[in-house]
Amino acid sequence: MTVARPRRGSEVRRWLLWILGVQVFFALFLFGSDLARVLPQVAWPSRAPDLSDPARPGDQTRRFRPGEIAPREARPGTRPMPATVDMPTRLSFEIADWDGAPALTLTGQIAGGDAERFADWLAARDLPGIAFLNSPGGSVRDALAIGRVLRDGGVDTAMSGSDVCLSACPYILAAGVDRSVAEGALVGVHQHFFDENVALPAFIAVEDIQRGQGDVMAYLIEMGVDPGVMQHALQTPPDEIYLLLPEELERYALTTDPS
Repeated sequence: MTVARPRRGSEVRRWLLWILGVQVFFALFLFGSDLARVLPQVAWPSRAPDLSDPARPGDQTRRFRPGEIAPREARPGTRPMPATVDMPTRLSFEIADWDGAPALTLTGQIAGGDAERFADWLAARDLPGIAFLNSPGGSVRDALAIGRVLRDGGVDTAMSGSDVCLSACPYILAAGVDRSVAEGALVGVHQHFFDENVALPAFIAVEDIQRGQGDVMAYLIEMGVDPGVMQHALQTPPDEIYLLLPEELERYALTTDPS
């Protein structure tokens, strides 16, 4: 009696169907993860006041759409803040004159890979003694890396009265040896992501987020900034921003007294 052997073609088909099933599962998982992030903001958008409304003690949470910040009129002696729709979608690095001395200006969104771009750009240049910031934020990891370059170079950080430094940008502000924020400038924090791989199991993704928060707190301590500022970031959803008042900037040492 001859026993029929299973056809090799059937085994191949089973493997192909299994691989296809796995791919469909991950596609649905990724789609669901993205939907879970976006849906709450779409279904229940922030009712916080607009970013242009002045912040007061106890009333500091504002709506945050990084690409839709309207331009603000300049205060005397400052330059006007450009609308973020006109800002570069990747951080722009320029050296300009400031009171007869060179100054670095960092303008625009902080995109993934900007820290490497910044290092390449600096390869042919010397770091000026001061860096002015005007950014709605972006990649946390790149902001930390850029900040460390500035601190290693002994650079001060500053903002004029019409600048914004939101989301990940305050981590670059924190890197300055001396840190100054002119009246009228906006500095704000909120929750953010750390480029974790959403295809990983949920418990690993949560571990990555916690590790990212730990990295930020260690960085702030390294820069001499009170990590207590993170309480405002952790309590503010991504579609809102918590604006830090001048007394809070001083309390958390995000601004310093150069004397």
